[in-house]
Amino acid sequence: MMKSYTLLWAGLLLFSTTALALEKVNPKPVDEVQQRTQQLVPYALDQTTMTFTRTVHGGVQHVVAKSADNTKQIKLIQENLLKMANDFRKGDFSVTEHIHGTIMPGLTLLKKAETDDIKYEYKVLPSGAQIHYSTEYPQYVQALHEWFDAQMSEHGNEAIPEHSRHHSTPSE
Repeated sequence: MMKSYTLLWAGLLLFSTTALALEKVNPKPVDEVQQRTQQLVPYALDQTTMTFTRTVHGGVQHVVAKSADNTKQIKLIQENLLKMANDFRKGDFSVTEHIHGTIMPGLTLLKKAETDDIKYEYKVLPSGAQIHYSTEYPQYVQALHEWFDAQMSEHGNEAIPEHSRHHSTPSE
């Protein structure tokens, strides 16, 4: 009987801790975030798809045009992600702060990282671009994962089937 109560209490404690952690994120309405994003990025959000995929060492952000022949949007995506990667390398997360606020999960620690602590690798894709975020430091992996989770909850995270294959291994 005592064992049952212990398990019940442990389960309730785990559930309440998880619920509190979820409440802490307090995601803003997706529409509000989309409006602020559209004001700050040059490409049309309704013509593009954005995903955030966690990896063991950080994560990968993809932005691709929904139409492969939309060369205007592809060029705008590529220019914007290149600028973002360069800004992040310098510790400049001002666009993220304008969109998500200064208390976005993981952001404070990401801003404190030294130049070589986190790699921000920009790559051109046929229909857009990606940034591969990676680090060997556990505290920055955790910060990137928190930041990615907040991005996913506030932007949504549409599937890009042709990209999920090459990031299917968690070791990337």
